[in-house]
Amino acid sequence: MYARDAAGNRSARSATVAVTTDEGGTTPGVGCSVGYRVVNQWSGGFQGEITIRNTGTTKIDGWTLGFAFANGQTVTNMWGGTPTQTGGSVKVAPASYTSTIAANGSVTVGFTGSQSGTNAAPAAFTLSGATCAAAA
Repeated sequence: MYARDAAGNRSARSATVAVTTDEGGTTPGVGCSVGYRVVNQWSGGFQGEITIRNTGTTKIDGWTLGFAFANGQTVTNMWGGTPTQTGGSVKVAPASYTSTIAANGSVTVGFTGSQSGTNAAPAAFTLSGATCAAAA
């Protein structure tokens, strides 16, 4: 992720954000990690990429990804999934070709978005209702 100052100068790239779940919950064999990164950024817009990894021992079918933007960002187009957004809250349903995530497999969705000012990464993600906490 990059930031821009008032003169339009771009900062050094920020690190990729990764989150992971605690498999100690009520569903054995289920776990996830989510990587979020800004691939490119320009005045008023950006391109992002989200990689969802199934860290569990069973496949995941028909997932829903949830996250929230804190700085007014809006998803304008997505491939690999279908977004719905209310305010900063975003839900992503999978495309037919990304709906199953094999055990120890992953899928990636990409998107373009609009933004003004700060373009902070989402702080947390959920996958089919399970909270994915930020990895240390």
